[in-house]
Amino acid sequence: METMPERLDAVRARIARAAERSRRDPASILLLAVTKIFPASVILEAYDMGLRDFGENYVQEFEDKAPAVRGLAGARFHLIGHLQSNKSKKAAELFDAIQTVDAPKLARRLNESGRALDVMLEVKLSTEDAKSGAPPEELPDLIAAVRACSNLHLLGLMTMPPWTDDPEAARPYFRRLRELGERHGLTQLSMGMSHDIEAAIEEGSTCVRVGTALFGKRKKA
Repeated sequence: METMPERLDAVRARIARAAERSRRDPASILLLAVTKIFPASVILEAYDMGLRDFGENYVQEFEDKAPAVRGLAGARFHLIGHLQSNKSKKAAELFDAIQTVDAPKLARRLNESGRALDVMLEVKLSTEDAKSGAPPEELPDLIAAVRACSNLHLLGLMTMPPWTDDPEAARPYFRRLRELGERHGLTQLSMGMSHDIEAAIEEGSTCVRVGTALFGKRKKA
């Protein structure tokens, strides 16, 4: 069984190879360690190995972990799961970045918290009902709404393609997000997970969200 340091080395090697094929600097690609459903002890172990950016899906779950990890110097916590506007105040207290802003109302609620936040706009590129995000045609209004919020710093776009075991099946969605980013002058793209980081990087990802490849299969309680 691989150790966490071995898995981290393997993921970093995959990122480096994909970046080399794309003639990109691996340092320009953020490795976001997805720690949802794992205990705070896993975050602490990953931090000791040099990881500094962590992704969580649920506000309440991270609220339980936060006391154990909030004192980690330089650590940044990203919300990468769907955020309901009624939980925006708590999310703004807990997280440094919200990657799933999908409506002007949510942006305004986050802004009202008074805390400076990095945000990304989640774009829905699939027809799956289970997927969240703003339709591409709503991006101009959403971008304008976020930029009108003095406490929000707009970084770029994120998306979640339909699940498939074939990493190449996600490539058209990654390409589409890159095109939308170029159209709207947004250079940061959060896309790609454990099984398809190569395709995501080749299509321009600047943030890959990796959980299983770093920490193994999650065991739900």
